[in-house]
This record gives sequence, C-alpha cells and structure tokens, in this order.
Amino acid sequence: MKKRSFLFRICSGLLLAVSPLVLGSCHAPLYRYPEFNFAGRVTPPSGLLYRVMIGQTTDGSISSLQILDGLNDLRSNIQNTVHAFFISGYSLGFPNDIINYPAETRGYVYSTTTGSVTVVDYEKESVSNTYTLAPNAGVAVPTEALHLYSGSPSTNQLEIVDRSQNAINPSTYSLNIPNLFQVVASSGDSVILAFARNSNAVYRVVKLNSNQPAPPGAIDCQPYNLPVYCAVPVNGGTFDRPTGALFSTDGSTVYIYNSGPEAGGRTASVTFLQLSPLNVNSIPTTTPDASAFLANVPVPGGVTDALSDGATLYVSGQQLQSDGLFAGRLSTINLTSHAVTATYSISDGNHSKMLFADDNTLWIGSQQCANGEREHQAVLGVTTQAANYNCLTRFDLGALSATIIPNAVQGTSNTVPYPNQDANNYYYGDLTGLCWVQNLHKVYTAYGGQVHAFNTGDGSEINNFYITITGTALDAAYMDALSDDVD
Repeated sequence: MKKRSFLFRICSGLLLAVSPLVLGSCHAPLYRYPEFNFAGRVTPPSGLLYRVMIGQTTDGSISSLQILDGLNDLRSNIQNTVHAFFISGYSLGFPNDIINYPAETRGYVYSTTTGSVTVVDYEKESVSNTYTLAPNAGVAVPTEALHLYSGSPSTNQLEIVDRSQNAINPSTYSLNIPNLFQVVASSGDSVILAFARNSNAVYRVVKLNSNQPAPPGAIDCQPYNLPVYCAVPVNGGTFDRPTGALFSTDGSTVYIYNSGPEAGGRTASVTFLQLSPLNVNSIPTTTPDASAFLANVPVPGGVTDALSDGATLYVSGQQLQSDGLFAGRLSTINLTSHAVTATYSISDGNHSKMLFADDNTLWIGSQQCANGEREHQAVLGVTTQAANYNCLTRFDLGALSATIIPNAVQGTSNTVPYPNQDANNYYYGDLTGLCWVQNLHKVYTAYGGQVHAFNTGDGSEINNFYITITGTALDAAYMDALSDDVD
C-alpha cells in the first residue's frame, strides 16, 4: 500500500510539473520578438516594439517622457505588472518639441522652459546627454546632430552648438539677428535658414575658412576678431512675412513659407529657392548675395506649413475672410508646373503639424482653432460640418476629401467620444503632437493636453482609456518607425 502511494505521489508530481508547460504551450506568447529588429536594434528595456513617446508635464516644471504601447494601445505591459514606462533620466520642464530620428535610434527633446535639448537613446530608453540653448526658441537638429541650432526671440540670437569636433564639450556661437524667432536646417546640415518676426527677410548661416575675413553683406559674424560663422541675408526674390521652410525630397530645393496676411503681411505664397547658393560653405563675394530664386507661387489659402510627396506640395494655412476671421485651407501645388491645382477646407488655426499615414491619408494639426471662421459659424447656430472647429484634419489623398476629426458639432448629438478633463463635448483643444504608428493604421496625438489615437482608415477614434497620461501631453513621436521621414 505504501509503495503504491509513493508511486502515485511521484506520478502526480510529474503531472503537476508538466501541466503548466502543456497549458502554456496552448497560448501564443504575449509579445513576439523578431530575431533581428530594424536597424540592428536590441529589444529595449520596456520590452515594447511599437513605442510611442509622449512629452508630458505636470505643472510646467515636473515633466517626463512616457512610453506607450502603440500596438496594443496601452500605457502598461499586457500582463499589467508594469503600469507605466518612462525614459530614464529625463526630468526637465515642458518637453514640448520632440525631434524624432528612429532610423538613427535616437531623438532630441527640447524644453522651452529650460532651453535644453536632451538626447534620448531609443535602444536604452534613457537620456544620454543634454545641451543648453535658449528658452522659448525655435530649434533645429539635423539628422547627424553635428550641430544644434536655436533662434531666440528674447535674445535676438541664432545660437549654434558645434559638436563636430567635440560632442561632450562643444563650441557655442551666437549670431545677432533682430527679431529672430525661427530656424530650420536641412537634414544633411548643409543649409541653415533663420527667420525674423514682422520682417520680409530670410537669413542664412555661412561657415568661414580659417582666418577668412567677414564676407560682404554679413549682418553679424562670431567670434568678432576671428569669425567662424556669419549670418547673411538671402537673395531670393520678394518674401512676405516668411515664417518657415521645407526642404525638397530630392535635396535640390527649399520651399519658403510666406505667411502673408496670417503674419501681418500682404500676400501668402511659396518661394522656391535652389539649395546650392545657400550652402553653408558657399561664401558671398558680392552684396547682394548670389540669387537662389527659382519661382514664387501665390497661395490665396495661406501658408504656414507644408509637406511634399515629390510630385505635389501640400500646403496648409488660413485665408482671410470678409468678416475679418481666418478659415483653414489646404492647397496643392504641382511641383513641375509651379501652379496651385486645388484648395480644400480644413481645420482653422495655426497649422504646424503635417504627416502622411496609412490608408493613403494626410493628417494636419493646428492650434487656436476656436478663434476662426468655423467657431464663428457654431456661434451663429450652424449645425453642419462647417461649424466643427476642432484642430485635426484627415485628408483622403484618393478621394481628395477633408474631414475634421473628431466629428463634433456644437448643438448636435455629434460629440467628441472621449472628452478631456475640461469635459467639453465639442472641442478637444490645440493639437500639439502628431505621429504616425507606421503600418498599424493609426495615428497618435497630443490633443488638448491628452493622448488621443485615431484609425487612419476611417478617422474613428480608438478608445483612449488605457493610453491617457497624468498631466498634460505636449508632443508625440513614434520611436520604431522604419525611416526618419515618418514624423
């Protein structure tokens, strides 16, 4: 009897030991990791492979970079054993601008309150370095990040952090440009352009050879005695309140945004400039500088942002209406004929976010949408889509149709599906962050200070219960995109 009991206990123990293996084999693994991740990346500490990074702040000083699971739309892991993931070592205030380079497995986060640019290692999910620039400035970081640039309206200086010789202790130069507020740089770091408020001038940066005197026409050179960098006015036709620029996909042209009426000027347009005369190593020999002008295309719909697919330039902006308010417009420009081919009604406001996404769509985000023509129509009692004054537009590139997202019109049953803390049923607020979760048919946003995600196929909103964050969402970036052009 004892022998039988002993054998029974052994068999029972083996059965219990094997059972979890058998049962476990009946379920698919919670996460599937490829043998080789894109660009040779290792599996990150979070264990997530489709990561959306959110810049967030609690009170403007206490801030963090939170990582969301863009595949499963979670702020935790699937097991819910880790309730939130963060970039280790980040604590600077107000991280409102993420410059994303997923193909290089890193990103740069600019804090407007401290003026700091923080380097984020996407493999280690941690901070690797921080550089101090100017607070509340326009910032540009080219792909290789050998230089960092900022345009500060408070100091009227274009700051250049030169990391080409020493990345740990780089040299810093400050060029004086009156009313400076914005700077842009080509991805290859060969052209750097600066823009001033209430001005019709565009400036470019020139790097001098050793012991070379200041070139003719330079408005400032630094250091003063042995100059290294200079700021020179761009000779490229007539600008009208230029506020930014986009570089062409083939690297030959830059498109200047002449915001015109939106910035207190006369006529909105896009000026086409060739890049070669604007190269940082192209040193002026005469005043004015060699002309870079190619064409100027008037755009009645307004110009504050643009995106190109190589054949068409999609331009977002606002058109002044007869009642004195502005109305959002998307204009298309044929890059061969330099002609505006169509115009579409989109969200009002200052357009600053544009990206292509799945399902042949273009997404456009803006701020201060409740100050435009659409909100005025809502006040008048209009109950059609003309009175939807939200800040996100989904444009169907096939059907050539625009839809304001979410579909909410004051005074109707069409309300926002997941209201923010202000409990406004018709308006989310400013859209300050937008990223495409590539090949997963969704975009993530920082919309009215909270995270909202949308299906690219039909524009419907994904339930955001498990991706909302504590505090205010400022910007969003997809860390695992296949190229740097995704957002």
